[in-house]
Amino acid sequence: MRDQDWAIEADPQTLKETKNVELTVVMPCLNEAETVATCVRKAIGFLASSGISGEVLVADNGSTDGSQRLAEEAGARVVPISDKGYGNALMGGIIAARGKYVIMGDADDSYDFTSLMPFVNELRKGADLVMGNRFRGGVAPGAMPPLHKYLGNPVLSFIGRLFFRSKIGDFHCGLRGFSRDSVMALNLQATGMEFASEMVVKATLAGQRVTEVPTTLSKDGRSHPPHLRSWRDGWRHLRFLLLFSPRWLFFLPGLALLIAGLVIGVIVAPHPFSIGSVTFDVDTLVGASAMVVIGFQAVLFWLFTQVYAGSEGFLPEEPRVTRLLEKLSLERGLVLGGLLGLAGLAGLIFSVLYWHGRGFHQLNYEHSLRLMIPSVTALIVSCQVVLGTFFLSILGIKHTRHPVTAASAPIPDESVNHREQSAAAPRL
Repeated sequence: MRDQDWAIEADPQTLKETKNVELTVVMPCLNEAETVATCVRKAIGFLASSGISGEVLVADNGSTDGSQRLAEEAGARVVPISDKGYGNALMGGIIAARGKYVIMGDADDSYDFTSLMPFVNELRKGADLVMGNRFRGGVAPGAMPPLHKYLGNPVLSFIGRLFFRSKIGDFHCGLRGFSRDSVMALNLQATGMEFASEMVVKATLAGQRVTEVPTTLSKDGRSHPPHLRSWRDGWRHLRFLLLFSPRWLFFLPGLALLIAGLVIGVIVAPHPFSIGSVTFDVDTLVGASAMVVIGFQAVLFWLFTQVYAGSEGFLPEEPRVTRLLEKLSLERGLVLGGLLGLAGLAGLIFSVLYWHGRGFHQLNYEHSLRLMIPSVTALIVSCQVVLGTFFLSILGIKHTRHPVTAASAPIPDESVNHREQSAAAPRL
C-alpha cells in the first residue's frame, strides 16, 4: 500500500541509522506551507536542547503548496504518502520512523513542539502510549471551536472511557507519544481522523500501558480552514467506538429491552394493568412482545460479534463468552429452541381450540390475544435460538489441516517482510 515507505525501511543504511535514533517526531502534513517550517524548527530545537538523538519526519499527504520543500529546508526528512487520509499519513510516518519512540503532532503550529520532555520521560519509564491532555494543560482562546470544546471532545472521550474502561481524559489530542514497536503491534487500520481513537482503544484492549500528561493547545497559524470536518469526523469517531464495543452496541441495550419486555409481559398478560387513570392492555402486550424479540436478537448479535471478533483477533476473547459457549453446545441449543417452540405451538393450539369453542366466530380479542401474543413470541424466539445456535457452530469451525497435508505443506519463506504482509490487510 505504501511501497515507498517499505523501500525506506529496507535500505541497509536506514536500518543502521535506526539503531542510533531514540525519538522521531512525526508530523502529518497536507498543504501546511504557512506553519510546517516553524513546527519543524521547534521540534529540532527541542531535540538539540534536550540532547536526545532524534529526527523530525514530515509525512506529506500530497501537498501542492510547497510544504515539502519548506520542511526539508527547515531540517526535516520528508516521506511522501500517496494514500489520502489522516490515518494513512500518520501510519506511513510511523512505519518510516527510525526512532525507538515516536511523538506525533499536527503541522499547523497548534501544539508546542518545544515542550515534549514529559512525553519522553513517560516513554522512558516504560509507557507504551502517552496521551496529551489539552484540557489539563490549557486551551488558548480561539484554539478550539466551542462545538469541539464543550460537546464533541468531552462526549466522545466520556464514551471512550465508559466503553473501554480507559482513564484517558482527552481521546482526541493530536499530540501523543508511543513506542514504535508497541503501536506497530496493534495493526492499526483506520485511514481517517478516527485513527486517533483507534490507537487509544486498541492499546487499551491489548493491555498496553497508557498514560497521560498535560499539554497545551494554541490557535493554529494557518489561514485556510482546518482539515477536520466536525460532524463527519465526529460520526467516524463514534462509529469506531461502537464497532469496537459490542457490549455497549448490542448486549446492554438488548438485555435491557429483553428484561423490560419480559417484565411488562408478565404483568399485562393475565389481565389489564392500571396505574391511576392509565390502563395497559393487549396493545401494551404487543409492544412487550416486540421488546422481547428485538432484545433477544441484539443479545444474539453480541454473541456472534464476540465469537467472530475473538477468532479474528481484533477484539480480545471474553471469558464469559467462552464459558457460555462451552455450556451451549449445538445439541443443547436445539433442545432449548425446541422446548420454546413446543410451548409456543401448544399456546397456538389452545387458541385455535378456544376459537373452535366460539364456533369460529368473532372473538373477544382482549382475551384471545393474551394467549396468542406470548405464543407467537415464543415461536419467534425459538427460531432465533435454533438458527443462532447453528450460526455459532459455523463461527466456531476452526481452520484445521490433516496432519498428512500439514506435513507436506511448503515452508513459508522467512525472508518475507512481515510488515509488508500486515500492510496488505484491509483498512477501515
